[in-house]
Amino acid sequence: MDIRAAIADERRRIADLVESLEPRQLDTPSLCGEWTVKEVAGHLLAALGKPPVPVFSLLARNGFRIHRANAQLAVLTADRPAADLAQALRDNADNPFKPPIVGYAGQLTDLQVHGQDMRRPLGLPHGLRLDRLKVSLEFLTSGRAIGFTSKRRLAGLRFEASDLNWFSGVGPLIAGPAEALMMAMCGRGVVLPELDGPGVRILDGRLTRRR
Repeated sequence: MDIRAAIADERRRIADLVESLEPRQLDTPSLCGEWTVKEVAGHLLAALGKPPVPVFSLLARNGFRIHRANAQLAVLTADRPAADLAQALRDNADNPFKPPIVGYAGQLTDLQVHGQDMRRPLGLPHGLRLDRLKVSLEFLTSGRAIGFTSKRRLAGLRFEASDLNWFSGVGPLIAGPAEALMMAMCGRGVVLPELDGPGVRILDGRLTRRR
């Protein structure tokens, strides 16, 4: 699989999604913290486009707390018409930016997870490709998915995808669709009822303690 082509395609899919939504849908709370659906799209663009404010001053205003500044940057980036946000995502679809440590696999996973953070609260089908989901599952269980999940969250569990030939880990089983496995690994507890196996209760406990 050409991972950069997959990344570009997922950015265009997010752009199409943003452009298709009504204002009330764009303002719907996403699965990602306190962001709305539109603000999640702003987050996906923020790493690619020109920031709306100087990054250093944004960091300073947030006490140099990177995660807090990043959250605010997403909100500021999303403060534009949805059509402009969608066009900016398309314009940057082929942007070759490669994040440190997590690389292109992390970037593809970011797009797929955040795409679901937007679609799921709206009851929209995901249409994610199984070969791309497999890349994300391999990445999330690789031990280098910093910022996505943790070794402690997944430790001692076995994950099996019911819709593709993929499994990882040893221990109590968690089985289900690849998309739901990806979202669960990234801390989205809302998908746990879609998964089966004795490991689901264990993962639920870990996510509950984190909250």
